[in-house]
Amino acid sequence: MERRCQALPHGIRTHPQRHLSPLRTALALPRNAPSSEPPKEPMPPHVESLLRDALQRVAPGTALREGLERILRGRTGALIVLGDGKAVADLSAGGFAINTEFTPARLRELAKMDGGIVLSRDASEIRSAAVHFMPVSDREATESGTRHRTAEHISVVTGLPVITVSASMNIIALFVDGRRHTLDRPEVILDRANQALNTLERYRERLESVMDHLTSQELEGSASVRDLALALQRQEMVRRIIAEISSYALELGTEGRLVTLQLEELAAGTEGNTETLLRDYAALRLLAADAGPRLPAGLEYLLDAGLEEDEVIARQSASLAELSNADLVDLGCVAQILGANPGTSSIDQVVEPRGLRLLGHVRNLPRAVAERIAEQLGGLPGLLAAETSELKAVEGVGEHRARIIRETLGRIAEHH
Repeated sequence: MERRCQALPHGIRTHPQRHLSPLRTALALPRNAPSSEPPKEPMPPHVESLLRDALQRVAPGTALREGLERILRGRTGALIVLGDGKAVADLSAGGFAINTEFTPARLRELAKMDGGIVLSRDASEIRSAAVHFMPVSDREATESGTRHRTAEHISVVTGLPVITVSASMNIIALFVDGRRHTLDRPEVILDRANQALNTLERYRERLESVMDHLTSQELEGSASVRDLALALQRQEMVRRIIAEISSYALELGTEGRLVTLQLEELAAGTEGNTETLLRDYAALRLLAADAGPRLPAGLEYLLDAGLEEDEVIARQSASLAELSNADLVDLGCVAQILGANPGTSSIDQVVEPRGLRLLGHVRNLPRAVAERIAEQLGGLPGLLAAETSELKAVEGVGEHRARIIRETLGRIAEHH
């Protein structure tokens, strides 16, 4: 039985009456990928940003982490809210104001009392202690312990990060928007980071192979929706692994310097590639023999709504980033974001790029000039056939730049 993609956000239209067949066999993930925990599903950007900020606050080497470790070693528990204000005050009862500078020792002593502790957003001050929280939320808690249930609800109602220290389980947990993130020991995180770095290296190799294949197909005039969807899929997989390793580096704090250096090396050249691909095919034309060049239904829907090209690309990019892991592996779900109608004939139809991605290989070529070249020469076929004199005639190119463009495209064609 064929599965359906989850509802695609941001106005991308799907066609529930027919579905693309999953292609998991051809898109199997690399072996030896980290298996200590299942791949993390993408989270909303604002939640991810809040989590990253909170992880920086509690990373090893920070004063807050030292205070949390002292509480853990002292075999006492704690509930700590990172932030104050009206939202927190509305959920609070009792306790007393402190408003003093934060130190690990003070946090440890205050944790011995009943009730929670409220810190400033940057954890530089202790606002209050011995506070009893009474959060009210319509959301059903997923945690079982009283402290953890309270922390989960507070994080949902206030939108602030909440930290719990459990003496019985000997763990420190961070709650952001109701999501629990356990702070593991640095050596455990480092092991996961190293496994993820190895996986990223293999994914980069596969991505480069897929991109080389796409370039070859484009030069031959036979690139299909499937080729484009596969390239976007591989790029998104790499982006997610990079984000995961970046999170590990944040958690490691001062102990994550080597991880950061390795990540920077492996991630070099990947930033912005998704947008470049989407922009190259923003005026996606399916070259069907029976109907001639046309926009696929999904993009017609977006463009008919009066959206500019940049907004269409932004929505497609956001939709790709929000696909679940299961849907990302299904190439049909990626193709739907591109606007292809579900069906085997649609995904294998030929598409024609503008040539912006290949022009991106030309050093110091401004994007505005590249777009003028692609527009005046009629896309990649016209670009490949253009003589130096035709390139020179485009505003902003000139003789020297035209020669460089011709030589660069010639090298790419020769390589493929």
